[in-house]
Order: sequence, then C-alpha cells, then structure tokens
Amino acid sequence: MKVRVTHQEGMKFEAKTEKSSFIIDCPTISPIEYFLSGIISCSATDIILVPKNQGYEVTELSIEGEVVRNEEMPKKFNSLHLDYRFNSGAEDDLAARWVMASIETYCSTINTIRGVTKITYSITHNGKKIRDKAEIISGEAATDFGALEGCCPS
Repeated sequence: MKVRVTHQEGMKFEAKTEKSSFIIDCPTISPIEYFLSGIISCSATDIILVPKNQGYEVTELSIEGEVVRNEEMPKKFNSLHLDYRFNSGAEDDLAARWVMASIETYCSTINTIRGVTKITYSITHNGKKIRDKAEIISGEAATDFGALEGCCPS
C-alpha cells in the first residue's frame, strides 16, 4: 500500500492512493477523525461481507466509535468503544461472531491499534442489546470465516 499526501493550500491536503484520491480539509475534519472513520469503515465492510458470505443480509448497520485520548502530546488513543447496531435474519450468537470476526481477524485498522488501545464493544442486533461494553482481551485472531473481497482486504 502506498499513499502520497501533497499540500494544496491553507490547511488542505490531497491524499492519493493507488486507487483514488481525496481531500483532507483540516481543521474541518482532522486527520485523527479520518483515522477513526477508517477504523469504523473497515469494520463496517466486514459486518456486511462476512454475513453475505454465509447467505445473510445485514440491514440498518450503524457503528459509532468513541475514543478517549491522552490529554498531553502525543494524544494517542487510550480507549476505543465501538457500538454496533444492525439487523439480520441470523441468531444473536452468530451476529456476535460476525462482530468478533471483524475485530479479531479481518479489520486491519483495529488490529493495528490493538495492544496499545483498550478496545470495548457493544452490539444491538434486531433491536436487542446482545453485548454491552465487552472487552477485547485476546491479542490474537480467534475467528476466521475465510477470505473477504471488501474494500479493506487483509
């Protein structure tokens, strides 16, 4: 993977990837907000693709991320809480396994900050809270549902 960032004007930068480009407009959206959005988007693709590979459809997916950062520089992520909300025709245990597959195996961005950031998650599946502030305690991938062809390949 290769990305080039070039200064445009003021506090605007263009990021060019091997596939596309986008504008980073600081301070309208800070690089750390882009980073958190990337973490969430990576996991969101997993929550669509893993069930799809098993013959399920996820609808009304939303994931909210909340970060607590160091107060002093460097303002690293101390903790990250991810709140997953979605519907599907699957049983609750399988829906929870999809989230864990993302967190522990597929989402490269989450796994990049694991070990240095305390990560917790909640899951609301079909309107029912099935996990609440559960902690990720393992440091190794635990669930593998096979290769995914999403926007965040492993």
